[in-house]
Amino acid sequence: MDWLLARQEGIEKRLAKRHLSDGARVLYDLSSSYFEGERCPLAKRGYSRDGKKGKLQVNYGLLTDARGCPVAISVFPGNSGDPTTLLAQVDSSVGGKTGVNHPLGKNMIGAFHQPRCVIADTDTLNTLPDRELSAGLAEVIKYGLINDPDFFAWLENNMAALIAREPDALAYAIERSCSDKAEVVAADEKEAGQRALLNLGHTFGHAIENGMGYGQWLHGEAIGAGMCMAARFSVDLGLMPESDAQRTVDLVGRARLPVEPPSASDIDSTRFLQLMSVDKKVQDGQLRLVLMQGIGKAFIASDFSLEALAQSLDRMIPS
Repeated sequence: MDWLLARQEGIEKRLAKRHLSDGARVLYDLSSSYFEGERCPLAKRGYSRDGKKGKLQVNYGLLTDARGCPVAISVFPGNSGDPTTLLAQVDSSVGGKTGVNHPLGKNMIGAFHQPRCVIADTDTLNTLPDRELSAGLAEVIKYGLINDPDFFAWLENNMAALIAREPDALAYAIERSCSDKAEVVAADEKEAGQRALLNLGHTFGHAIENGMGYGQWLHGEAIGAGMCMAARFSVDLGLMPESDAQRTVDLVGRARLPVEPPSASDIDSTRFLQLMSVDKKVQDGQLRLVLMQGIGKAFIASDFSLEALAQSLDRMIPS
């Protein structure tokens, strides 16, 4: 909470320059009783959760989903989004997919609803803690791995600039990421097929988030490790060259993200596989994973044996 409140000062000043109408409302909505009533630091500063037409979200990834999900399943019109974290700017604010967590799994409850517009103000990224910036880079790397090998190569050459928050590098990475995601979403808005490619690393990552307890690992941290696990499993199946898997691990590590899952003392392979089996990507009882034939050559796979996956997990999970 402290870093979120600290970020408000600069964000509020930037919003004031946009001359918002009196009807625009700035919402921080975490759908939690902690954020309501007199004890809520945000309520004390004049923010509310009123359902009004024409809301403006100033948020990060969690808030995009928490605010977007009820709007998507209600009669209210679409919101405008003002994502203020890198993860939100390149992923959760783009594509109209919203969801909230359930004890059984990540993003198990949700809907599709396109925002009217999304404003990605890169200056707000200067207020992010380093850990949050790195978490967003996981989703940026994902787009290169899915279908944009040239972007992946650019990231290899410019990761230091991104970590240093160089404005031109961040602006390019955000624009390229949004373009890559928009291309996938335009072809399959409701995830009937190819949009599932955007879940690269997510079935592994969601198992980490759920198994460790939501909030212990940031979403991007879990996805970073999850993409490395997807790469290693692809190698184990003879699909991906070892050199490409190593490039994946190297780039994720340079983004200051975890490259392997928690130890077996936290989540052993049996528990890990159990958590994966209740992920939302399971279809008709069949676990589907996004695997890779190389950098920029992701595909959706279900024709692998659970025994092979279990053996791979045993090798990947530190003892």
